[in-house]
Amino acid sequence: MAELSQLLEFLHHGNTQIRQLACDHLVGHSSDPTVFKKPQLVPVQDLKLLVRDYPPIAKNALTILINISHDSEIFENLAADDAFVETLLKKITDPKEQTADEIAMLLSNLAKSDHMEKLINLERALPAKTVSTSPYALDQLLDCFVKGANGTLNKHANFDYLAYFLADLSKHKVGRDYFLSRRDYDVVVPISKLTVFTEHKSHVRRRGVASTIKNVAFEVDKHPLLLSDDTETIDGVPGVNILPYILLPLAGSEEFSEEESANMLPDLQLLPPDKARDSDNDILVTHLETLLLLTTTKEGRDKLRKVQVYPLIRETHMQVADEGVREACDRLVQVLMRDEEEAPKIEELDEDEKIEEIF
Repeated sequence: MAELSQLLEFLHHGNTQIRQLACDHLVGHSSDPTVFKKPQLVPVQDLKLLVRDYPPIAKNALTILINISHDSEIFENLAADDAFVETLLKKITDPKEQTADEIAMLLSNLAKSDHMEKLINLERALPAKTVSTSPYALDQLLDCFVKGANGTLNKHANFDYLAYFLADLSKHKVGRDYFLSRRDYDVVVPISKLTVFTEHKSHVRRRGVASTIKNVAFEVDKHPLLLSDDTETIDGVPGVNILPYILLPLAGSEEFSEEESANMLPDLQLLPPDKARDSDNDILVTHLETLLLLTTTKEGRDKLRKVQVYPLIRETHMQVADEGVREACDRLVQVLMRDEEEAPKIEELDEDEKIEEIF
């Protein structure tokens, strides 16, 4: 313990090599947050400063902060520190930042704090034009996530973990309003930027995006916007055309009858023989619950029936041997197949049928 105390003292040493050596050794102890809490969270304060240090030191400092941020005291200290959060924002929106992915991970952890809701309407300095032209923090982070997939914005990062950050913000009403309202700077509805990632190779992206889509689907008055084709407009806003992006991850290579296939969405017709549904059963359940939310209105139910969602769910139920997936399929089928006068409102669902926001 004396050796650890000495290492913690070296975190604010004037010599760069000594700071780096201390960080290198302390990463191995970051499974125990209590190590970094005494005295009075001073080591945490040191680590926050080291995030601005040379890249190897900053990377280790961020790794430690990621690992210890599950501790409630440290978690609140980080999330409530506006200056520290601004440091993270400044660095992650720098297209040359070498620790951008570690910052994305830390932000995804901190997003569970109500303090982070402030980022939705926070104005800050503009980053490089290649990153974003919006003065709003959340727009900038969303642009990093969208443009940075596959290392195309920053060669050091893919920004995948911002998917979890976005999902957490969508639990808040103000967050859902953000995702469902056209932004002035690019005239795009933010949720429509995320839909293309429901079949991305990154499991983290697929999972976070699926959760974000599900959370925004709780806004029933926005279902016409979500369900409309992108060639249609709702109150002057292009439709999000959400259905293909929810249904494709649920689709395998199964063949359907000519009648069923003819009425499916064009994206669901003539799928290749090697088409595979998402391998993560939790993601499948998330998409199935989003579809169930979209049946809240008669218009939604009619739309899902019209585009032959039932045959697709039938095959998912048959092909996926997972109790959670099959239960979610059953719940959706019961709504789609029952008479209209029997269809319940979401608030009337039994306790074990209710759907909750996730992340």
